[in-house]
Amino acid sequence: MAPLSRHLSWPRLVLASGSPRRRSMLRALGADVAVVVPRVDETARAGEDPAATARRLARDKALWAARRMRRGGDRIIVAADTLVVYRHHVLGKPRDRRDAARMLSLLSDRWHTVVTGVCVHDRRTGRTRTVAVATRVRFRRLPAALVKRYVASGEPMDKAGAYGIQGLGALLVDRIDGCYFNVVGLPLARLDALLSRREDGR
Repeated sequence: MAPLSRHLSWPRLVLASGSPRRRSMLRALGADVAVVVPRVDETARAGEDPAATARRLARDKALWAARRMRRGGDRIIVAADTLVVYRHHVLGKPRDRRDAARMLSLLSDRWHTVVTGVCVHDRRTGRTRTVAVATRVRFRRLPAALVKRYVASGEPMDKAGAYGIQGLGALLVDRIDGCYFNVVGLPLARLDALLSRREDGR
């Protein structure tokens, strides 16, 4: 069977992200991808809505990588930032287990929104395109014992909103409205549209 990468129209990529989930998604498609881990201030700005924050942070990460890379000028930089939003409040990564349990209990039996900003930056032309993609997620009712077991697994601790839908967190989710891969951290169909220049972004 031919490698999947032969069927991709994508250029060679640099992923400006420390997320192993984004990296594994791209490599599962057969993408030629190198990884750099950006260091940017991820603080939201006063009055900035979540979609604007996600787009800005994705762009900041891409441009950070562009400024520091000395090689691989033919590679396109891809960056992303994912936010979990409940009633206009952004839920970041939990500070500790108690904070993780608090977030999960807050989301129990309710809808929330996962917003991912994606940026594609062409180092040769200097052109940058960004989009924000939103997916609504509803949790099942989470008994305290289930929250306790999930927090004890350690999975919530490095994830926005204190869960990962691609892991044990799948057991928390009742249904979703929108792109599943967006909840994991990278909306692949929208990324393909950006890389194939079928979507201009902003």
